[in-house]
Amino acid sequence: MNNTDNLELATIRSRTLAFVIDDFLITFIVIAMYWNSISSTGDDLATLLLIMNEFVWQVLFLKFIYQTFFVWYYGATIGKIVAKIRVIDYNHFGRVSIFTAMTRSILRIISEMFFYIGFIFAFFNDGRQTFHDKIGRTLVVNA
Repeated sequence: MNNTDNLELATIRSRTLAFVIDDFLITFIVIAMYWNSISSTGDDLATLLLIMNEFVWQVLFLKFIYQTFFVWYYGATIGKIVAKIRVIDYNHFGRVSIFTAMTRSILRIISEMFFYIGFIFAFFNDGRQTFHDKIGRTLVVNA
């Protein structure tokens, strides 16, 4: 993309909407994949939590693949597409590389694991960049 005049940073609200949509989508996929195990717990919350912990690596891997593929291939996850925002490279304002998408995805998962602390960065810089945006050298803009 050579025309940077039309670039406008995505709002925190649109980014939050995209995050919620993506998390619901991942949750739905995980529930569908492991429905037999989940439904067999009945009302036993402790057993349900044990089952959920059993699948934590699969969930993290699914999030990694989802975030990496969609950001690299489409420039946006399904949530971002619905929210009409996209991820671009900070240096040339174009499509992100597969390596950048992977880096951003891993750092996003790490931010989630540590109380979403990496997301708070977006409130304290002009580019509204989260931790994973800063290190991945990306911006989230309106589509």
